[in-house]
Amino acid sequence: MIAEDLDKLFSDVLSQQDQSRQSLPPVHRWNPELSGDMDLVIDREGRWIHEGGEIKRTSLVKLFASILKYEEGEHFLVSPVEKWRIKVVVAPFFITSFDMNTRRGEQAITCITSTGDNVVIGKDHPLWVDYNTSTGEPMPLVMIRDGLTGLLSRNVYYQLVSLADAKHAVKGKQLYVSSMGQQFLLGDAA
Repeated sequence: MIAEDLDKLFSDVLSQQDQSRQSLPPVHRWNPELSGDMDLVIDREGRWIHEGGEIKRTSLVKLFASILKYEEGEHFLVSPVEKWRIKVVVAPFFITSFDMNTRRGEQAITCITSTGDNVVIGKDHPLWVDYNTSTGEPMPLVMIRDGLTGLLSRNVYYQLVSLADAKHAVKGKQLYVSSMGQQFLLGDAA
């Protein structure tokens, strides 16, 4: 099916994605000088840790997530006049759930982050799997926006694996999931 046809078929799903981005500030236009480093870490599970303590106020985490910027391999919180470097362990967003819509034999998978961002896996928001070099553990990631990635929770990853299609590869079977007319590799079946 042609991409434009898929966009029409899933227009309501794509509209939800667009609505989640409408309230975001224009951080791509903000380019202040570096203000310094902030003692803020986003851990593997998407928890925001400031000076050793977790930020528990959801509204504050959502505000900070809305002013995140990724440049040259580093993450920053920015405003029109300030730019603070922060540390991100794996990805700044954590995907806690997903929705799957199937229509006319095609499917659209929407990932939902812990901060309420919705993205539909597809050409603009691809899914891929990196691997931890020490443990070999899979790290499934989705492009959320502007170079900012989201790590799938184990639960979401394994649910997608259970829905995946196995395809023969040179050395066994590989698992793929389909969304918006594209196939995304989840890993080897073994």
